[in-house]
Amino acid sequence: GRTFAMRIWMKPDRMAALNISPAQVRNMLARNNYLAAVGSTKGSLLQVNLTANTDLHTVDDFKKLVIRQDKGNLVRLSDIADVVLGAEDYNTEVRFSGQKAVFMGIWVLPNANSVDVIKRVRVEMEQIQKELPAGMKGEIAYDATAYINDAIHEVVKTLIDTLLIVMVVIFLFLGSFRSVLVPVVAIPISLIGALFLMQLFGFSLNLLTLLAIVLSVGLVVDDAIVVVENVERHIRDGMSRMNAALVGARELIGPIIAMTITLAAVYTPIALQGGLTGALFREFALTLAGAVFISGVVALTLSPMMSAHLLRPEHVDHGFSGWVNRTFDRFREWYGSHLDRTLNARRAVYLVWAGIFALAILMFAAIPKLASKELAPKEDQGVIFGIITAPANATIDDTIRYADAAGKVFQNIPDTRFTFQITFPDNGFGGMVLKPWGVRKTPTKAYLPQVQAQLGAIPGIQMFPIMPSALPGADNFPVSFVITSTADQERILEFARQIFQKAMEAHIFQFGDVDTKIDQPQSEIVFDHDKVAAMGLDMQGVGADLSASIGGNYVNRFNIEGRSYKVIPQIKRVDRLNPEQLENIYVSGPNNQLVPLSTVASIHHKTVARSLNRMQQLNAVTITGVPAGSLDSALKFLETEARNILPKGYVLDYTGESRQLRTEGSKFLGVFLLSLTLIFLVLAAQFNSFRDPFIILFGSVPLAMFGAAIFMFLKMPFGHFFTDGWTTSFNIYSQVGLVTLVGLVSKNGILIVQFANELQRGGLDKLAAVAKAARIRLRPIMMTSVATVAGHFPLTLVSGAGAAARNSIGLVLVGGMTIGTIFTLFIVPSLYMLIAKEHHEKSLMEPDLEGVPEDVDLTPEYAPALAPDGNGNGWKQG
Repeated sequence: GRTFAMRIWMKPDRMAALNISPAQVRNMLARNNYLAAVGSTKGSLLQVNLTANTDLHTVDDFKKLVIRQDKGNLVRLSDIADVVLGAEDYNTEVRFSGQKAVFMGIWVLPNANSVDVIKRVRVEMEQIQKELPAGMKGEIAYDATAYINDAIHEVVKTLIDTLLIVMVVIFLFLGSFRSVLVPVVAIPISLIGALFLMQLFGFSLNLLTLLAIVLSVGLVVDDAIVVVENVERHIRDGMSRMNAALVGARELIGPIIAMTITLAAVYTPIALQGGLTGALFREFALTLAGAVFISGVVALTLSPMMSAHLLRPEHVDHGFSGWVNRTFDRFREWYGSHLDRTLNARRAVYLVWAGIFALAILMFAAIPKLASKELAPKEDQGVIFGIITAPANATIDDTIRYADAAGKVFQNIPDTRFTFQITFPDNGFGGMVLKPWGVRKTPTKAYLPQVQAQLGAIPGIQMFPIMPSALPGADNFPVSFVITSTADQERILEFARQIFQKAMEAHIFQFGDVDTKIDQPQSEIVFDHDKVAAMGLDMQGVGADLSASIGGNYVNRFNIEGRSYKVIPQIKRVDRLNPEQLENIYVSGPNNQLVPLSTVASIHHKTVARSLNRMQQLNAVTITGVPAGSLDSALKFLETEARNILPKGYVLDYTGESRQLRTEGSKFLGVFLLSLTLIFLVLAAQFNSFRDPFIILFGSVPLAMFGAAIFMFLKMPFGHFFTDGWTTSFNIYSQVGLVTLVGLVSKNGILIVQFANELQRGGLDKLAAVAKAARIRLRPIMMTSVATVAGHFPLTLVSGAGAAARNSIGLVLVGGMTIGTIFTLFIVPSLYMLIAKEHHEKSLMEPDLEGVPEDVDLTPEYAPALAPDGNGNGWKQG
């Protein structure tokens, strides 16, 4: 908005007639608008504070100010100037939905909560509304927390959908409500534990921590599912409930610890990252890791106890549960027959595995060229911004006229709530806020082509509509490519224009620009110093007159209602419409005689740069724009052309979103490799072997990566139903999904390898052991994988606020787990035959503490005196 000021609009013709110079007016204002601190009188009995009306307060006070007294004739300020209470600056115009307005921006402190702040602002706005004069009202033009609140609401809806889907999937696999209760109870306990850890570490409930909770719903049930399935299997084999629970839990202590630590460990590199990614995902990663850790504890403590009390032998083979078990038995037989074929044709399996491994590497290497790589996907925040660029010599009136036309374009969009614009002489900023997501059906980006076409038809300005970045620290445009050097600005600009021209010819930009423009008209007042000296003038006096006439600098301040505002003398705008009129200004000469400026000076015209920018203490020129494809591909093109065009001594740099992509986007490989290393170390410690971790990681991770990468390349049909045609880009959200996928898919291999090792120790040879282990572990692998896929599937279908980020993670996890699990079931056993050691020889030297009769929980020498058996009768001696 505009700030009050006392404007003294001087009239050059009246001043010349009365022989008064601009500098004299300025000096008289400085001398006669003076706030004096007089002090006080101090008598023996009384003290009186003194004030003096040495300053001016009202328009009438300034009008009556005596500028000169000549033989009794008083020349007042009103005789040579128009005095008005106006604005400090007339080079800014604010409009709200087409009406003039006063704008106030509110920035939240770094340690403050935006949602809490805007709640308090809205409370204050209600009070302000009551105090506004009739005919005035206040509106919140743009509220960034509206998007946050809607996104949180969408995440909560997704959380509810995920909970229901996971429960249905578990029921379909287990066939009884009693069995379902065991893993379902693990969900609220794990989530409550995660919330407690969030409170303990001071985390807030935000978009990313809520997303972590949504993801954890599909993860925390895995361990409990494995336990209840293993207990139920022992019950079907004839064990009592208590014995089945104890033996089943004991068999899974190692695998569950390994799976829990593995999945929690993959988030450690994310939490320890620096920069923007670390700041964004630290709470996300630690929340997920906490939920997974608590679910592992629940699976080893609560789940066996609940299984012992809830599962019933009579339900295993009867009713729906019996039908489910028989159906899965038939599926296990089908899988077993195909597994035997792959184990008998292991060379072919190795070739398929090597081919998929190589293809996954090639796909990730080709992402920058064939797919889309960006820092973060564009989110529908319900707002479109427009950046206005006007000619360098444009006036505020011209730019307002064109900006108003742009405002009408925004107002004509059907889902527009209101529009806003802030206009300056040669630039401006505007936009529109759309109706809430629940009211409108059209996504924001669908309006961009229509708005762009209409804005492009407006003459006199350039204006391009953009959707704001979903991440903090972004510039107006995604592409911000900086060329720096010690060379002069014109030389850098020449090279920048060549690079920019190449980019435009290659259709890299939807809209592009170069920030340095040498098109600013400038007129220089050139003095004839010989004439100045001959006429008795001095440059200090001449400069003071020119500054007082044209500069618009304030002299001092005056007070209204307890607030101080500036006093600004300046000649009227009508007398300075063009440079030539300035020659009619008079300056003070000898004996206070006025001399026309044209007598001692002339006007020379030239063109200069609007601004000269620097970066890192070097001269800099920046290429900005909106890429037609991905941001990464646009930057790569500019980098390639820069290497071909720029000579030595030039340095490339970035700002905003481009800088974030170049600094944050390259960290994924290091984080991914560190996650793999941590998992390898955890598995090596758990299995006491360096071979088994290779089986698990090689047999699952490349296959899952291949499945995830498919969704970065394919554009599937039904784009009107699936967001963006069910495809995603390579961004920080999909990268987090890939790291999560490493821990998830490794669980399948852990179950097979651990049980195969145990069977070898029981006397089976390697081939028989891995074949039997894969058959027995098929059901828990399928149950956990389907639960994970089903739990994350709603993320692929969401729309509205924050949907793009959830789509990215969801598609990566769903695609990677689906394809990774299918291949893992056949490739891990074959890799086990190739890499694993022979374990059955050790069984002759090691006591068998777990292979006990079904009725005995522990051998007598290890049993406590009063420990019960499954029937409550104390230890049974075998």
